Amino acid sequence: MNLYFDTLLFTVEITVPIFMIVFLGAFLRRINFINEDFIEISSRLVFNITLPALLFTSIIKLDVSQVFDPLQIVFSVLGTIGVFALLWWLSGVYIHEGDRRGVFVQGSFRSNLGITGLALSANMYGDSGLAMASLLMAALTPLYNVLSVFALMASDRKGEPINWRGIFLGIARNPLILSISIAVLFAHFNVELPDVLMKTGSYFSAMTLPLALLSIGGTLSLKALSKASLLSLVATLLKLVAIPALLTVGALFAGVRGEALGIMFLMFASPTAAVSFVMSRAMGGDSELAASIILMTTLGSLLSISAGIFILRILQLI
Repeated sequence: MNLYFDTLLFTVEITVPIFMIVFLGAFLRRINFINEDFIEISSRLVFNITLPALLFTSIIKLDVSQVFDPLQIVFSVLGTIGVFALLWWLSGVYIHEGDRRGVFVQGSFRSNLGITGLALSANMYGDSGLAMASLLMAALTPLYNVLSVFALMASDRKGEPINWRGIFLGIARNPLILSISIAVLFAHFNVELPDVLMKTGSYFSAMTLPLALLSIGGTLSLKALSKASLLSLVATLLKLVAIPALLTVGALFAGVRGEALGIMFLMFASPTAAVSFVMSRAMGGDSELAASIILMTTLGSLLSISAGIFILRILQLI
């Protein structure tokens, strides 16, 4: 009985603080304490400055060789491609509206790696977990972008060509990818930065997750929940239950264990990324479907992630 209670307490300590900040953001937006301008500015601040600083400082002060797990990364990349291919095939069979097919596929596989995934990894494993999650995010983020654009464009029956050059230029200029790449190089060559720069970076880092989580909460809208459909529910179940379970079990058979398995689960089990709504709206997809998937996965992930951590801890796999 003590084992179950201790595991439950551990699970609560990992997940509840993260989602309390998200729900606080939703409450503050509801009472107009924060508004759209705050959400837009804070999101840009996080994406361009504070989150790159967090990723950079978390990686540069650790021995990258101790947190780099090639098996975890290779399996995650191949698993993502496999899941996407399966979703693309199934959606082609059951979804006949082009503006909904791509949104459904993106909402079902694209995790919020940069905020929720990193926050959960840092909360569960500390600095080493944050660094390992950052490396995994560096591998998956470009893949997510390419697959998402393909899904949204290829499902559109207008037949417009996909601007692959623009996509890859956008990936190459991504502040998160750049900060991780530079940090890995600095860590590999043992480059030491002045303490004043590291201290400044740590201040930016401390701002990142609370500000980002508040912004995520501020974007949640109950109107999206009222417009939820069966397609939203199916995408939510796939995103929170089926896909994380499939990839985690597959990783176990592939030999991934311990912290690497735990972080992989947290990253894949995270709710749908908020950027999927922006991309859907910009590329002519069903933005209402995208919004309802984001809201439902965000609300449901508190239970699904907690259950997943509890099961994996009870089985002594993480």
